[in-house]
Amino acid sequence: MRRCKRRVLARLCDIGPATNAVFGHDSNDEQGKKMIIERKAYAKINLGLDVTAKREDGYHIVRMIMQNVDLFDTLTFEDTPEGEITLTASSPKIPTDDSNLICKVARQLKEKYGVKKGVKVDLVKRIPVAAGMAGGSTDGAAAYIALNELWELGLDTETLCELAVKLGADIPYCIVGGTALAEGIGEELTQIGNMPDCKIVIAKPDIDVSTGWVYKELDSKEIDDHPDIDGIRSAIESGNLKEMCELIGNVLEPVTATRYEVIGQIEEIMRRSGALGAFMTGSGPTVFGIFDNEETAKGAFEAVKKSELAPEVFLSGPIRP
Repeated sequence: MRRCKRRVLARLCDIGPATNAVFGHDSNDEQGKKMIIERKAYAKINLGLDVTAKREDGYHIVRMIMQNVDLFDTLTFEDTPEGEITLTASSPKIPTDDSNLICKVARQLKEKYGVKKGVKVDLVKRIPVAAGMAGGSTDGAAAYIALNELWELGLDTETLCELAVKLGADIPYCIVGGTALAEGIGEELTQIGNMPDCKIVIAKPDIDVSTGWVYKELDSKEIDDHPDIDGIRSAIESGNLKEMCELIGNVLEPVTATRYEVIGQIEEIMRRSGALGAFMTGSGPTVFGIFDNEETAKGAFEAVKKSELAPEVFLSGPIRP
């Protein structure tokens, strides 16, 4: 267990190397070299999500267990001499203008550190959009890590996370990754032991949920059942998958699942198919089921697909990038 200095993990080695970095030749570049970096940006699930208070600025105080899963977007970064920031994406659902977090990260770094170069970014999107899996935040985190290398800024993890929380509360976790306890508004991170080995089936129904709406609804209600975040952590660190699944809880699920019955329907299919537990991640609507063997997980994967309740279904597992 490592407690984060100044609320974030302050070790550059925690970031890990870029997936791929190459030098190429550009005939239009008098220096003859350009650098291209490719990174995987991993999705996350919540193994526990509790809300304990609300700040005056509207942010909620949370305690969460966050876990990366082996489902990722791929981003390619190429430095350019012109100074412009351009983004292309494989999905028409992804904005490619300055509203995208990737562009915001690039703009923030350019302005703060006086970077004259620009960047071309290509995003291959696999993580479902508006799914409660930090798809936008993890792409933003990949941009921080890649641009730090591409533009030779030399920033450590702590500094990157301090910059990142200004753009989104989930981005610091996505920079650090792995299995972590997140507190505060999500930026106070403590890495914990690895999640026990298992298979995870992920299903995103064909609905989009507004995180703002979910928290507004939560604020209007009394929270009757707070998940045992410390108990979940203890089960993870002792390697007890069954106990972990018995304790997992998400205070946002009753809000979203009450409006969208499909969430409970998918969970029920996963449980009938042998899941140790099935839960909603984040503000939803994505559901994940945890399985102790691959054969059972594959059966659940096929059962969910056959139900046609979710057009996006994945067979995955926990990962520490």
